[in-house]
Amino acid sequence: MRIGIIGAGDIGGTLTRRLTALGHEVKVANSRDPETLRDLAAETGATAVWAGEAAKEAELVIVSIPQKNVPDLAPDLLSGLADGVPVIETNNYYPQQRDGRIAEIEDGLAESVWVAQHLGRPVIKAFNGIWWKHLLEKGVDQGTAGRIALPVAGADGPAKDLVFALIDQLGFDPIDGGSLAESWRQQPGTPVYGKDFEAGAAIAALAEATPERPAEFSADVTG
Repeated sequence: MRIGIIGAGDIGGTLTRRLTALGHEVKVANSRDPETLRDLAAETGATAVWAGEAAKEAELVIVSIPQKNVPDLAPDLLSGLADGVPVIETNNYYPQQRDGRIAEIEDGLAESVWVAQHLGRPVIKAFNGIWWKHLLEKGVDQGTAGRIALPVAGADGPAKDLVFALIDQLGFDPIDGGSLAESWRQQPGTPVYGKDFEAGAAIAALAEATPERPAEFSADVTG
């Protein structure tokens, strides 16, 4: 499959390594010159490109950048992408630690809905709650005891099904996190976030989540 990855940090770089190892054709970009990704490209066989080229002719796109940088993406970044091509976003909103205050999110908009609005097309939220090192090293065969479950939020249909299949291929159990509007259930500070749960425990954790943003992950902290 032809995959474009925009962002080459911990998660984007890890997915570049994992997906090329599985035989996928990967184009990877960051916010700088492709030359800055020369070592990653040499290591993995991925093609380093400018951000505007990563999504061209892709069958799946992954956006994995700091939340604060989403508005800086080119407005036409995904304009040439065919209808129905899945766009995964792995982002998390860290207002105190990195991103500053984003008013719409603080007012209750789900982080991934905010990203979708800026990208101008539907997205699927996945890979946001697993530590990159575990994503790199802990994928196992289907049916293996202790297999880590990864929630996936987005509209039901072929795009979501393709993301489920990709996660399974990477060695994790995909579980349904609901619609994109429900993606707050896997945001930072929720019971499932950052946990290496098996499927049953992950499903229960999603159900236990509440939409209130914990103080650690809110810009509006008083006292």
